[in-house]
Amino acid sequence: MLGCNQKTTRDPLMELDEAQVAGAVAHLRELGLVHETTGGRTTKFTHNFQRGMNVFEQSAVLLGMLMLRGPQTAGELRLNTERWYKFADISSVEGFLDELLERSEEKGGPLVAKLPRLPGTREQRWAHLLCGPVDMSELEAARSGHAGGNAERIDRLEQEVAQLRQVVQKLCAELGVSPDAPLGQG
Repeated sequence: MLGCNQKTTRDPLMELDEAQVAGAVAHLRELGLVHETTGGRTTKFTHNFQRGMNVFEQSAVLLGMLMLRGPQTAGELRLNTERWYKFADISSVEGFLDELLERSEEKGGPLVAKLPRLPGTREQRWAHLLCGPVDMSELEAARSGHAGGNAERIDRLEQEVAQLRQVVQKLCAELGVSPDAPLGQG
């Protein structure tokens, strides 16, 4: 349960209780995507995602990272999945993503979507479709929220710089030094 509620490098951030986690695990068991393993003092579960979804290991790794961290570029996926699987290059990541995108309806249809490029970004992002279609308005709102955070930070920094300039001018006046004089010269 602690992993579900982790606050760093997760998208979406979640706040689940034990009952919610138990319900999700029970549902995954019904779908054949998780099974209980024996041993130890606590109940443990092992995923069967790769076989259950009929995908290659590399595709399962990419889907797992998209579920954990939300939409990402192929380059970000290559970097973020390095501990799970070492892709040779970005084109191999893109190859597996294209395969997941072009998956036939007989196999359950596409599992990922290539998102339109957002203003101010260089590359397109990929998102999983395991929870249904991607809500672009939600992604844009989240992105503008981050931009808003930067605007607030810039405003705060500009205020600090203005205050520091006042302090420097006051100190220079007290010392009888011109604030425009080169350093080391009075």
